[in-house]
Amino acid sequence: MPDLGLFQHIDHNRNRSAILVVSAVLFLAAFGAILGAATGFTPWAGMGVAAVVGLVLAAVAWGQGSEIVLASSGAEEIGRDDDRELVNIVEELSIASGLPRPRIYVVPDDALNAFATGRSPKEGVVAVTRGLRNKLSRDELQGVMAHEMAHIGNYDTRLMVLMAVIVGSVAIMADWYLRSMRYARYTRSSSRNKGQAALVIGAILLAILAPIVASLLQFAVSRKREYLADATAARMTRNPGALADALEKLAHSGEKLKAANRGTQHLFIVNPFRQAQKLRNAFATHPPLQDRIDRLRRLAGATQSKAS
Repeated sequence: MPDLGLFQHIDHNRNRSAILVVSAVLFLAAFGAILGAATGFTPWAGMGVAAVVGLVLAAVAWGQGSEIVLASSGAEEIGRDDDRELVNIVEELSIASGLPRPRIYVVPDDALNAFATGRSPKEGVVAVTRGLRNKLSRDELQGVMAHEMAHIGNYDTRLMVLMAVIVGSVAIMADWYLRSMRYARYTRSSSRNKGQAALVIGAILLAILAPIVASLLQFAVSRKREYLADATAARMTRNPGALADALEKLAHSGEKLKAANRGTQHLFIVNPFRQAQKLRNAFATHPPLQDRIDRLRRLAGATQSKAS
C-alpha cells in the first residue's frame, strides 16, 4: 500500500469499512430472502424474519453489551485516587479530542492489552490490563489510550456491535433452517418440485457457508477499524512513534490474557490469541501487528520531517 498521509489513512480506512458494513447488511437481507423462498414463503417474508431476529439481538446487545464485556473480563473501575497518572492521561486526551472522559477500568491480568466499549462517546469505557499499565512508559500508555478513545470517537464500539448482531442473526437463521430440513419432505413428481428441490439444496449449502461468510466480513471490518484507530490516535497525540513503541512491547509479550474469549477478542488492541493464529489469515480479527507498527513508524518519520 502506498505511504498515504495521515488524513488519507483515516479517509481510506473509513471508506473501506463503510463498504464492508453495507455488504454485511445486504448479505443478511439476501440470506433471509433466499431462505424465505426455499421454505415456501416469499423472499420479502424471509427478509422480514431476518430483520426481526436482528432487532431482537440488537436490543440485547444495546442494553447489556458493555456490562457483559466488562463482567467477562473481570475489569474493575478506578478513580483518580487509584491511579492519578492514568486518569490524567485520559483527561488530557479527552480535552485534545473533544470527547467526554470515558470511565476507566483495569483488568487484573499480567498480560499486555487494552480495549474500549460503550454505545456512544457519552457512555465510553476504556480498560487496560494490569500488565500493560505497569510495563509501558507514560508516552506509550498515552498512545494506547488514544487508540482506545479513537475507537470510541469513531463509533467503532457501536459498529462492532452491529457486526456481531449481523453474524449472530445469520448463525441463528442458518441453524434454524438446517434443523427444519430434518423434518421436511420433498418429492420429484413434477418439474415444479424439482425446481423447489434445487432451491432447497442451494439454500442448505448457503446455510452451511453463510455464518463463515458473515464472520469474514466482521473480521474484515475489525481489521480496517484497527488501522483507522491507529491513524486517529496518531493525529490525537501527534506522536505515532509512542504507539508504535507500545505495540512493539505488546508484540514481544509472552503473557496470555486469561480474561479474553473468542467473543471479545476483536475488542482488544492486539488479538489475545495471536500466537495461535496467523495474522494474515482471513479469519484474523486484527491486521498484522508488524504492518501496523511499520505504518506508524512511517507516520512518525513524516511528522519529524515536517517539523524539521
